[in-house]
Amino acid sequence: MVDRRIPSYRRHKHSGQAVVTLDGRDFYLGPWRSKVSRTEYDRLIGEWLANGRRLPSSLNQTDITITELVELYWDFAKSYYVKNGHTTGHLPGVRVALRILRQRYGATFARDFGPLALRALQQQMIELGQSRRYINDNVARMKRLFKWAASRELAPVQVHQALATVPGLIKGRTDAREAEPITPVSDADFQAALPELPGVVAAMAQFQRLTGCRPGEVCLLRPCDVDRSSDVLCYRPESHKTQHRDRRRQIYVGPRARKILEPWLNRPPQQYCFSPKESARQEQEAVISLRTALGVAQYPRWNRRGDHYTKDSYRRAIVRACNRAGIAPWSPNRLRHSRATELRHRFGLEAAQTVLGHASADVTQVYAERDFKLAKQIMQQVG
Repeated sequence: MVDRRIPSYRRHKHSGQAVVTLDGRDFYLGPWRSKVSRTEYDRLIGEWLANGRRLPSSLNQTDITITELVELYWDFAKSYYVKNGHTTGHLPGVRVALRILRQRYGATFARDFGPLALRALQQQMIELGQSRRYINDNVARMKRLFKWAASRELAPVQVHQALATVPGLIKGRTDAREAEPITPVSDADFQAALPELPGVVAAMAQFQRLTGCRPGEVCLLRPCDVDRSSDVLCYRPESHKTQHRDRRRQIYVGPRARKILEPWLNRPPQQYCFSPKESARQEQEAVISLRTALGVAQYPRWNRRGDHYTKDSYRRAIVRACNRAGIAPWSPNRLRHSRATELRHRFGLEAAQTVLGHASADVTQVYAERDFKLAKQIMQQVG
C-alpha cells in the first residue's frame, strides 16, 4: 500500500536548520521556522508531488532506466486515458508500444535513448511484418512517453527534441506493408448477417447503418440523450471521440432510423437503450420456448454482465452472426463507412463530413451551426 502522507518539515538538532526527507535524502532548508525555510519546503514538496511523489531528475542523483520510465508512464496513462470512469481505447495501444520499447531497451538509461534507437525499433517492427500505420502509431506513442518524461524532469528535454526529428514511415517509401483499407459493408453481406443477429444487436446495426454514427455512440445511447421535439430526432452523445477537444456531437435521426429506435426509447431516461442483459434474456426465452415445444425440460442460461454493449462486445456479436451466416466477418465501423460512401456520392464530401462529425477541430461556431442545419436537412431525406 502506497504511503500518501506528506514528508514533514522538521528541525535538525545539530545544525539548527529545517530539514525534509524525500526519497531517502535529507534536504536542508535554512534556519528553523524561518520564512526562507518554509518557502523552500513548499517548493520541494510541490515538485515532489507534481512528479508523482518522486524527486525530479534535477534533484535525484540516480539515472532512470527505460524500464523504470515505462512503469511510471504506465501508472500515469491508466489514470489519464479515462472517460466517464472507463479506460479509453487508447490504453491498449499504449501498452503495446511500451512493451516493444522495454523489451529491447529496458536496461538503457533514458538520457541515452536517441533517434538511432528509435529507428532500430521501426526496422524491427517492419521485419515483424507490422503495417506502416501500426508502426507509425507505436512510434508516436514512444515519442509521447519521452515528452511526458521531459515535462516531469525524468529525462533531458533534448532526448524528446532529438526523437521528434525521426519521421513517420511514408507510403511508397518504406518496406513496411500497407494494411488493407476499410471498405463499406455490401448490402448483400449486411442482409445475410441481419437474421443471425440477436434482436438488440440487429437494431443497433440498422440504426448505425442509417445514421453513420460510431460504434461507441450507438452502444451508449440513452433516452435522455435524444431530443424528440421535431420529426428529425437529435441524439447528443454524452461521451464521444472528440469530446476532449470541446466539440459538440449531434447525430440526426431521420424517419427510417427513428422507426427502428423508438421501441428502445421506452425505458427510464438514464438507462441504456441497448443492453446485453436484455439480449441474453430474449435469447433465453427463445430457447425455452423451443425446448418446451420439443418436450426438453432443461435449457441453458446466460448470465451476461454490463448495462450496455461495448465496442468490442458489439463487434464480437456481429462476427459470430457473420460466421453463422457463412460470410466473411465485417466490423461495425464498416457500417459507418457505408453511410459515408453513400452520402459523399449523393451530397458531396462536405455533407458526408458534416453528418459523420468529421469537421476539423478549428471550425468556428458559425460554421458549426450552419453544418448542423445541413446535416438535419440531409437526414430528413435519407435517415
